Amino acid sequence: MKQFIRKHIIAIIFAFVGAVGGFLYWKFVGCKSGTCAIKSNWYLMTLYGVLAGYLVGDIISGFTGKKKDKEDKVD
Repeated sequence: MKQFIRKHIIAIIFAFVGAVGGFLYWKFVGCKSGTCAIKSNWYLMTLYGVLAGYLVGDIISGFTGKKKDKEDKVD
C-alpha cells in the first residue's frame, strides 16, 4: 500500500484538489434549478472532479517518471 501511494502521490494530490474544485463548482456555479442531472448533485460534481484531477495528476506523474527513468539510465 505504501509503495502504491509513493508511486501515485502526485495523482492522489491532484485528485484531492479536483474533489475540492468539483465541490466548489457545484456550490458557486452549479445548476440551481435542479434540472441538470450532473451539476445539481454535489456528490456527482465532486466525483467528476476527483476523476479529472486523478487523470491530470497521473499524466503529470507519467512525464516526471519518464525523466527519472532517463536520468537513472544515464548514470
